[in-house]
This record gives sequence, C-alpha cells and structure tokens, in this order.
Amino acid sequence: MNLIKEFLHYDKCSYLDNLEQTLHYKIIDNCSKECNHTLIETGYRRFGKMYFRPICPTCDECKSIKIDVENFEWSKSKRRVLRKAKDINIVIQKPTVTKEHIDLFKKYHLYKHEKNGWEYHEATYNGYYSSFVEGAYDYGYEVLYFYENKLIGVDLIDILPEGISSIYFYYDPDFAKYNLGKLSLYYQIIMAKERGLRWIYLGYYVKDCPSLAYKAEYKPYLTLQGRPNNLSEANWE
Repeated sequence: MNLIKEFLHYDKCSYLDNLEQTLHYKIIDNCSKECNHTLIETGYRRFGKMYFRPICPTCDECKSIKIDVENFEWSKSKRRVLRKAKDINIVIQKPTVTKEHIDLFKKYHLYKHEKNGWEYHEATYNGYYSSFVEGAYDYGYEVLYFYENKLIGVDLIDILPEGISSIYFYYDPDFAKYNLGKLSLYYQIIMAKERGLRWIYLGYYVKDCPSLAYKAEYKPYLTLQGRPNNLSEANWE
C-alpha cells in the first residue's frame, strides 16, 4: 500500500439539507484486498484509488451498514424479483468502460435528475475510469445485466475477505419493471453465499435521506458505531 495523499474536504452535506459535511480522504496506490477490507470495516468507501468517510464534528447520521448474509431471509416478494428476471443475462468481469457504459450512466443520472432532483454532471470517459475502473486491482468487479444483448444495469463491487462491498449501481429506467436495484442486491447476496462470505457492505445508511433510508429494509443488518481508527476498534451493532 502506498498512501499518496490524505486530506479533509468541506462542502454542503450530500444527504441532509442545510448541513455541512467534512470528509476524510485517503488516495492509496496498490491498496491490498486486506487493506481495503480494513478501511471498509472502519467506515470508508472506495471510488477508484480514493477512500473516504464522513467525520462531521457535530453530526453522526451517516452510518456504515452491512447486511448479515447468513441470516438473510428470502421472502416471497424477494423470490418474485428473482423469478421475474429469468430473461436477464448476468455477467461478472473486471471493470471496463465503453460507450455503452457511458451512455447508460448518463441516461440513469438524467432520469434521477428529473425524478429526484439529483445534481447532473456530464459523464466523461476519464471520470468514469478514475471512479470505477482504476484501483480495482484483484478485488474490483462489475456485474453486468443484459436484456437481449442490451446493457441495462451495471453493478460495481469489491469482493473482499469477509464480504462484498457495494460501490455503485446504475440502470436503464426503461426496465424499471425488473426492480433492477433490488435484483442487483439479491444477486450480491447469492454471490456472497456461494463464496462463503458473511457480509454485504452497503455504504451509508441515513434514516432521514430517502435515497439511503431504504437500506434498513434489508434485514438483519448491523451499523458501525463511531469512527474507529483500526479494525480492532470497529464495533458493529
């Protein structure tokens, strides 16, 4: 592991209105799978070679959350999502970036801009590469969802020693009937079970943020308490 740069970034909160946020960044070259795991277990998220976590001095609403794969219960509605997707082909491979990726990424974010008021930033090849392809090393993968050879969903994940870390998922809104967001999570759980992994790391849960509050629906789950400095201090409840 080579720590290239470490810094704090101050900005308006990404999740809650009228709040400021403080993010701690680490840019790491050649981060090992074990190092990645330690960072994720202590509350960081990865994009490319960059790891970050919120360390806001007056707010602790961003809770790292992980799903207990071993005790996850498959309800009828969850199994229905899997059955409905029988016509979808799934491919897992190392992350790539193609015109098809960029076009789908743009379409998804324009949809979210119009529906949920997300800020829209034009996607570029270099930006996508640095966020989702670079830094994947021996643990980063993309799970591709195809309908009749058409790319309709991309799930970026890390497969770590004890679980799968969910980085980012985007999809074609024209195929919303397949519940692709839920499908991608259920497929992560299936992959974790097949590999004997215990956890699905879902990033941050913020109870008052609609874009993140849904994560509490997937039970049982644990949330990280506080901001541990190393793996031995990590307390998940």
